[in-house]
Amino acid sequence: MITIAKAKLRYQELQNDQFFQNDKRRALKYFKKFLFFLFRFFILLGVSYIILSPLIRMVAQSFFSDTDLTNPMVYIIPTQPTLEKYVAAWKVLPYPKTILMSLGNDIGLMLIQIFICSMVGYGFARFNFPLKGFLFGCVVIMIVIPTHAIMLPLYLTFTQTVSLYGTAGPFYLLTIFGSGLRSGLYIYLFNQFFRGLPKEIEEAAFVDGAGSFYTYFRIMLVNAMPSVITVAVFSLVWQYNDLFYSRLFGLSSVVSMRISALSQEVGAIYEIENPAYLTMYLYAGVVLILIPVILIYCVLQKFFIEGVERSGIVG
Repeated sequence: MITIAKAKLRYQELQNDQFFQNDKRRALKYFKKFLFFLFRFFILLGVSYIILSPLIRMVAQSFFSDTDLTNPMVYIIPTQPTLEKYVAAWKVLPYPKTILMSLGNDIGLMLIQIFICSMVGYGFARFNFPLKGFLFGCVVIMIVIPTHAIMLPLYLTFTQTVSLYGTAGPFYLLTIFGSGLRSGLYIYLFNQFFRGLPKEIEEAAFVDGAGSFYTYFRIMLVNAMPSVITVAVFSLVWQYNDLFYSRLFGLSSVVSMRISALSQEVGAIYEIENPAYLTMYLYAGVVLILIPVILIYCVLQKFFIEGVERSGIVG
């Protein structure tokens, strides 16, 4: 009986020791996970701060008063916040008129780019024709070559040959012929997406008697909505922020040109000479022109991310 009792006691001790070892392993596992979580958190926090700190500082200083700017104790949170800079920037831009004109022009260019680039991308993806590889290579070259390399011939073409300087004509002509701002990238995106769609969809449409244009507009383009949304967001934002082509063709009514001259106009109207004070007005104007872009992205965020994943940009 004593031997059996000792055996049972020893068995219980072994079990308790095993449970302790399991608990120890489990605790060590959770501790490692916690350390990895802290490491990842601080890395992401540091990267986010590096990326967002200029934006945070810009937004904060747009609410600074003159005394806040000269106060060395104020860094981010103003002690006397004011909307004076926003009111002045709203009047000088003038904000509603400039935004409506810019968005109207950019939306028109965006629609043309979607139509032209999607057709070109569909043609490269589905049809065989002479010099197809060479022409697609030209599309890739459009993506690789910087725009500064062709700025002189573009300027001479639209100022001396066509005489469209100071108008939106160069933008529309370049877009219609598939060589507008980032059009090469959009053609590539549509080509990648259409290549990923099964050919059985088109074959079924051809069997039912549908032509190439009907199949493209009613079937393929409908299935390509993720890519359409992606190109729409890219095109609208890049056209909205474009400063290079606006300066090259002398289009002074767009947002990018108006905001670049905001400091000088505010200084002339309100007789401000201190560059630090003028910078606060510039920050307020930048925040105002960022609002439409942020709203557009918030509305289309879900479709934009889906389109990026399915267009061949990642993966």
